[in-house]
Amino acid sequence: MTPEPSADAPAHAIETVFRIESPRIIAGVARIVRDVGIAEELAQDALVAALEQWPREGVPGNPGAWLMATAKHRAIDLVRRRERYARKLVEMGRDLEASAPHGHIDEPADPDDIDDDLLRLVFTACHPALSAEARIALTLRLLGGLTTVEIARAYLVPEATVAQRIVRAKRTLAAKAVAFEVPYGPEREARLGSVLEVIYLIFNEGYAATAGDDLLRPALCEDALRLARVLAELMPKEPEVHGLAALLEIQASRSAARTGPSGEPVLLKDQQRSRWNRLLIRRGFAALARAEAVSTGGGPGPYVLQAAIAACHAHAYSYEETDWARIATLYGLLAARTPSPVVELNRAVAVSMAEGPEAGLAIVDALVAEPALRGYYLLPSVRGDLLVRLGRVGEARGEFERAASLTRNERERGLLLGRAEECG
Repeated sequence: MTPEPSADAPAHAIETVFRIESPRIIAGVARIVRDVGIAEELAQDALVAALEQWPREGVPGNPGAWLMATAKHRAIDLVRRRERYARKLVEMGRDLEASAPHGHIDEPADPDDIDDDLLRLVFTACHPALSAEARIALTLRLLGGLTTVEIARAYLVPEATVAQRIVRAKRTLAAKAVAFEVPYGPEREARLGSVLEVIYLIFNEGYAATAGDDLLRPALCEDALRLARVLAELMPKEPEVHGLAALLEIQASRSAARTGPSGEPVLLKDQQRSRWNRLLIRRGFAALARAEAVSTGGGPGPYVLQAAIAACHAHAYSYEETDWARIATLYGLLAARTPSPVVELNRAVAVSMAEGPEAGLAIVDALVAEPALRGYYLLPSVRGDLLVRLGRVGEARGEFERAASLTRNERERGLLLGRAEECG
């Protein structure tokens, strides 16, 4: 007997669509109203309209375009009500009305325009008037569609702290009338570091979701990869821009192999490398070559180093053929360039493969008391893996169970509990 659908199913479906489309909607509306806080409110208004109309009238053929059109129409109404925007409305009103009429829309907006708007949104949210933490939190919220809970989880800080950062960031941008644009010259250089970090974090959320029922959120990966490519075109002489593009291309190449038939995670050592996307790998290699070609003195930056690590994995035709010694060396350079407990944890894995699990476990044990990793599920997960390799399966089981209790992703939790059961 087929179970009755949940009464909340339509709302859940609408919210899922909105979560995927919200970055584009906010970016598109921000170009009209020139205020990211108002743009987010108008996007939320479009969601409310969908929750009211779709269950009654049916889901439109292109729900993302419907939401975009609804939000843009409300933005036009808002601009029309403001006298100080009257001249701008006259100049752009016809084009905007044509792109956002009343009713259901079946044709999406121009993808190139969407890309430009997303890029403007990133640079606006990364304005130097904001603190580094606020820039990242705001962009992950607006562009990545992450909730405050997910951002707090990613940064290991209280949810209230993230919420306050986002609210204050919006107020600051509005008070300073920050232009919704991609800056040029020295101003662009000043914001580049934050922009790269934000794009990287958005990709990571898509590549390994912090919460939910799915391991992957492909739309986030695609948006981050698209932004990295656009940045590479905009800034061809910046090695770190090419380094980030290379890293994301190579990481994205593994996506199809990272989950099984039922969506369960597949560990790197068990992945079918024939399913890795060779086109994306070639693109990644080409971007890495460009990064190295435009590099100057001072050694490679963190994104170029991470891309080089990813390239080592991509060059290997099997897990056993991986050049772990070189990867360990690259992680050592990365740890020296940007010291971080997470980088050190990754270095421990590489060292364990190059020199043995005892050497890796020594590094991991030194990180156990690290405050920043207290709630980080990968610390006990990595430690459990090393303990299994050392034959200490009883201890390993406890580590996997602890890791499962820390993750909020259901797929990851299932994998970790399965590994705990294997330890018997």
